[in-house]
Amino acid sequence: MDGETELLDGLVQVSFTMTAMLSKIASAHDLSLTQLRLLAILRDREPRMADLAEHLGLDRSSVSGLVDRAARAGLVRRSASKEDGRSVRVALTAEGMRLATALHAEVTSSVDPLTAGLSAAEKNRLAALLGRILDRRG
Repeated sequence: MDGETELLDGLVQVSFTMTAMLSKIASAHDLSLTQLRLLAILRDREPRMADLAEHLGLDRSSVSGLVDRAARAGLVRRSASKEDGRSVRVALTAEGMRLATALHAEVTSSVDPLTAGLSAAEKNRLAALLGRILDRRG
């Protein structure tokens, strides 16, 4: 196999592995993969709805429904932006933060065995390379 094919195959296999792992964790908490992603994003920020839609790669109406369902479950809250009263920000509630923290711990413990054979320098290099790949998204 040439280098390009090997790279493509590796990226696809890692993507499949991560999707399956995250889906299993989400399902164990009666969440969809997208709901898990929402909680992960909100763990360390309070984005505007428009930014959340962009980050999730979804249209605004889909994100609005996603946030509505999470709000009804008591996991998130909406608030008017202090910078722009027309914008709405989304944040985790205390219950949402508890769940997001638990999910983060589960994801970390699931990923750790996959990266256990890498040195700290290799992990840092991999993170940097993945970041560069993700920065090129359209």
